[in-house]
Amino acid sequence: MSSTGAGYDSSAGQYSPDGRVFQVEYAQKAVDNSGSVMAVRCSDGIVMGVEKLLISKMLVEGTGRRLHSIDTHVGIGTAGLQADGRGMIARARSEARSYRSNYGMPIPPSVLSQRLAGVMHQHTTGYGRPIGCSAIIIGRDEDKKDTELYMVEPSGIAFRYFGCAAGKGRQAAKTEIEKDKLFDRTCAEVCNDIAKILAKLHDEANNKPYELELSWVCEATGWKHELVPKAVRDAAVQWAKDKLEEEEMEDDDDDDDE
Repeated sequence: MSSTGAGYDSSAGQYSPDGRVFQVEYAQKAVDNSGSVMAVRCSDGIVMGVEKLLISKMLVEGTGRRLHSIDTHVGIGTAGLQADGRGMIARARSEARSYRSNYGMPIPPSVLSQRLAGVMHQHTTGYGRPIGCSAIIIGRDEDKKDTELYMVEPSGIAFRYFGCAAGKGRQAAKTEIEKDKLFDRTCAEVCNDIAKILAKLHDEANNKPYELELSWVCEATGWKHELVPKAVRDAAVQWAKDKLEEEEMEDDDDDDDE
């Protein structure tokens, strides 16, 4: 009975006999079933990209964004339930305003990640239900003069990364980041790579149409979190499309040779 969760999943504050909290696992499953989001800490900043699945062809471009600015220097991308993600964005902005008001300086990404992790953890102890989203935080620490990348998960844990991903294609995205060593490249170069990885993962999943969202915190933006300019984003999408078609043709040629 414990392996299926039956009888032990009525509350987030309830453990199964083998020490599992099933409602937290259900929240993580909601994240794993959503569109992919990934971020890479590059040589000159951080880039984040989202595969935003489109539920209708009549949606206005840019609606239902999953990349958000929290303060001038910090941005968050969410994976999972969009309503829960909006709630976390609102909480993050509240924390950023409070920190700036109390200390007279921008909130460091490390502090923001720990505060959001505390909120996530509170919801795993029987206070409501676990929050069904993961938050990837990118930003610049003004004291350290360095960019930082964190991911907060529904269980309430937060880690700092060179590159990370959440959502349906998270494992494949992390493999691509490690294999191609994207963290050694510039933000401009990584925009193309993220567009290619997300396009490849989307084709494999055979899912609904999607819209690519890209944002960055880098030297070119004055270390502010901004959406990647539309011209740059569209160029990255076209580059990714051409690259995937080229690789597909090469594979077909190899099969013919055999």
